[in-house]
Amino acid sequence: MIPVDILLENGAVYRQLSSGETVFQVGTHASFYYQLISGRIRWCNVLDDGREVLHQVVEPGETFGELPLFDNQLYAATAIADVPTTVIRICVSGFQNILRKDPDLHFAFTSSIVQKLRFKFFLTELLASNDPVSIVSQLITYFNTNHQFICEECRRLMLTRQQIANMIGFRVETVIRAIRQMEKEERLGIVKGKVFVPADGF
Repeated sequence: MIPVDILLENGAVYRQLSSGETVFQVGTHASFYYQLISGRIRWCNVLDDGREVLHQVVEPGETFGELPLFDNQLYAATAIADVPTTVIRICVSGFQNILRKDPDLHFAFTSSIVQKLRFKFFLTELLASNDPVSIVSQLITYFNTNHQFICEECRRLMLTRQQIANMIGFRVETVIRAIRQMEKEERLGIVKGKVFVPADGF
């Protein structure tokens, strides 16, 4: 999101995370801007019954947990490393100085936040439907259209069924049945348990 050399010039440092390690917890104050270098981060809330509400699966080059950097409020969700992960982080004041000095970068950063908000609006409208197959289908179509979570070379869906379930608040069994139904309708393929999406969509 922000060029790494600019972050380093302004005092950023790398941090290595083990699989399952927490980057920050919901309800804590934000001290740093984070950007993913390698690995994968899930940004989520854990409910009292242990279920997760998955807000974002963060890919290399993306930022996460940035909202408190603008409103000085607490983190609204928890960030956890899914695999061995490397992030780069810079203190809040350093991050804000970068944006002040570069209006174009500030505008690009704001645009990325808007894109995330639009995805939330999309999910809200999507979940008004009572048809799991339609919901899962439209979600995968969104990812395909926006070149997210689908391998450009092999066309494999890079999200698990559990991750999809956590995004839309379904039981994983419901997502599994929806994907199987889509396979029966030849809208996608399943090979050795992996889901593959046609290049031209559904």
